[in-house]
Amino acid sequence: MPPVIEVFGSRRDSHMIKVKNLTKMYGDRKAVNNISFHIDEGEIVGFLGPNGAGKTTTLRILTCYMPASSGSASVAGHDVFTQSMDVRRVIGYLPESTPLDVHMRAREYLNFRGKIRGLDRATRESAIKRVADLCWLGDFIDRPIHQLSKGMKQRVGLADALLHDPKVLILDEPTVGLDPTQIRETRNLIHELAKRHTVLLSSHILPEVEATCQRTIIIAGGSIVASGSPEELKARIREGSRLIAELSGDKAQIEQAVAKVRGVSKLECANDNGWNRLTLETSKDADPREDIYKLAKEKNWSLRELRLEQGSLEEFFVRITAEQMAKQRSHNREVRA
Repeated sequence: MPPVIEVFGSRRDSHMIKVKNLTKMYGDRKAVNNISFHIDEGEIVGFLGPNGAGKTTTLRILTCYMPASSGSASVAGHDVFTQSMDVRRVIGYLPESTPLDVHMRAREYLNFRGKIRGLDRATRESAIKRVADLCWLGDFIDRPIHQLSKGMKQRVGLADALLHDPKVLILDEPTVGLDPTQIRETRNLIHELAKRHTVLLSSHILPEVEATCQRTIIIAGGSIVASGSPEELKARIREGSRLIAELSGDKAQIEQAVAKVRGVSKLECANDNGWNRLTLETSKDADPREDIYKLAKEKNWSLRELRLEQGSLEEFFVRITAEQMAKQRSHNREVRA
């Protein structure tokens, strides 16, 4: 079935990347399921999901390597279905497996890629110097690519993506094969690149996305299951947090008094060598720690511990992707039935 194409956007569109109801079918399987999102100029957005979630398929559609089954997408105002050559001119793409000609030297390869992009000799030489400095290629730019480590090859691929100074950078697992120092340097480089480029960064490594991106889109089973800034996601994580308090005193009195504290929705209490260890669930956006401290002081109870066990992005990611996959399996069973 040919793509259902909806032409939208223009060069005046405020969104650098715009995706609407995008779907990709492989036979009867939906690799990407009716997703919509946008990315504004200068943003660094993480595209996060487990392996097989639909991340790479979405990136390949945005970079015009494959068509969608339905929906629409534009990059810098250019429609990816009807203006693919214009899209390619404004995108720098680093795929997960960097397709380099290993028989060339790094400088020779970048010069070749510059010719393909229509850069004249002077512009190519200037661009190669610029990206070599940006991507730390100086020590091995004249070495054959087949002699380079995986991390070094990744740098050559990133330099290639930057060669034509594109408006948009799409990076699929950009730190694969890099050592810890190089990962840190790459993070700094991506932040620096955002001053000139819009960046969409795909990864399945949560700390990488958390440390690098201003906003995160989480995809699982081909569908977007969560998105937002770190603060917005942390607000959602906060809903699954628990409060731990350890108080000495009469157990029944402590339970009764703490249960009445504003924001406490559920309380469990266990005695541990004379200390009452309370595990509290709180209402959304509530943090009763200060009130519990004041209560302990007023009642003259000893307070040994008062700690918020806040869920991590990793726990949130595992929970929300597992929920999505369970929904998908249930739906598939219903369809087969």
